[in-house]
Amino acid sequence: MKVLITGGAGFIGSNTANRLLAEGNEVIIVDNLSRKGSEKNLTWLKKRHGSFAFHQVDVRDYEALREALAEHKAIDAIFHFAAQVAVTTSVMDPRLDFEVNAFGTLNVLEAVRELDINPVILYTSTNKVYGALSSLGVVEEESRYRYQSLSQGVDEATPLDFYSPYGCSKGAADQYMRDYARIYGLRTVVFRNSCIYGMRQFGIEDQGWLAWFVIAAVLNWPITICGDGKQVRDVLYVDDLIEAMLRAVRHSEKTQGQVYNMGGGPQNSISVWREFGPLLSELAGREIETVQDDWRPGDQKVYISNISKARRELDWEPEVGVREGVGRLYEWVKENTQLFS
Repeated sequence: MKVLITGGAGFIGSNTANRLLAEGNEVIIVDNLSRKGSEKNLTWLKKRHGSFAFHQVDVRDYEALREALAEHKAIDAIFHFAAQVAVTTSVMDPRLDFEVNAFGTLNVLEAVRELDINPVILYTSTNKVYGALSSLGVVEEESRYRYQSLSQGVDEATPLDFYSPYGCSKGAADQYMRDYARIYGLRTVVFRNSCIYGMRQFGIEDQGWLAWFVIAAVLNWPITICGDGKQVRDVLYVDDLIEAMLRAVRHSEKTQGQVYNMGGGPQNSISVWREFGPLLSELAGREIETVQDDWRPGDQKVYISNISKARRELDWEPEVGVREGVGRLYEWVKENTQLFS
């Protein structure tokens, strides 16, 4: 299989490339290397797998992107991961956020359409397209919030309600992906991801909260908790995400034009500090101090993915539990502290 990955030197991109290359697939990476850690991930891939095609291209540059695709025309799949990923950055610079997420995605779609090629295009969207979900009843418990009635979490039929420039830009791209399947017959698939975590993730305070907390704990950096720490997210280890994505690509006759909420589901949900903090303290062997800050705009008190559709249509189930996955990430950070200096 020949696969092109935009954002292929990022966290999800490098892990996806690593699996595909290890299985003997041909991989083309497109990345502008602007993301923290991307050059390190690219170096890691080259050390493990030797040479592969790489284009240092920004998805906002249509001509350069089109040229990269044209050079490798017989492409079986495109994983479109290149994105601006932080809500706070989108609030500070909404134009940049729009240009990367919405316009960059349109560039990918138009390049495929104009070149008249037919790869499966898998796009990683976000749970933020559902907004604050303020209409859902939420109950406060001692260590977490929970939905009043949604025992399995939020499904794909939930109305879209973009909140924050980031939600708008990712949501617009999400809908373009769906519509290009309807109007032009492109083989697009959308994954609305919850919190994905794992090795090669250079989390920062504004994005990748789970990895950021682990990195900060290992290196004794200050940790700030926004809100009360009872916010709940379902978390999914990156290897499980990759398995689901590959299944979606292999079964494009079923997944074309479809949307899947993708996360760990209720069984892999955790509150961002009241429950995650004790787990991290256990791994570190010490109490971890934090400082408190205000809630972030549009922060959902609870977001848990209903992954029933992915289970049913992809014959897929998360295999790595929270404790095991966080333990793997913690050990990787401990063994690679030089990457974070």
